[in-house]
Amino acid sequence: MLNLNPLRDRLEGKFEPFVIHLSDGRKFAVPHRDFIAVGKGVVSIVDARDSTHTVDALHIVSISDPPPKRSRQTK
Repeated sequence: MLNLNPLRDRLEGKFEPFVIHLSDGRKFAVPHRDFIAVGKGVVSIVDARDSTHTVDALHIVSISDPPPKRSRQTK
């Protein structure tokens, strides 16, 4: 069985946003734990447009922190 423990670990305790990277090159930002559900072999993610994407966990290549937000600099 696929090990989804690293993903579940990200959802426990104090939540920090993260990005899920898939084998086809797609990326899904998870800004809050309410935007993701983890099953036995599938993961469902709700995107910013309120669309749901259900992916086979075998296609998850990596999990990373989101890129830092750029600050607006005034001249």
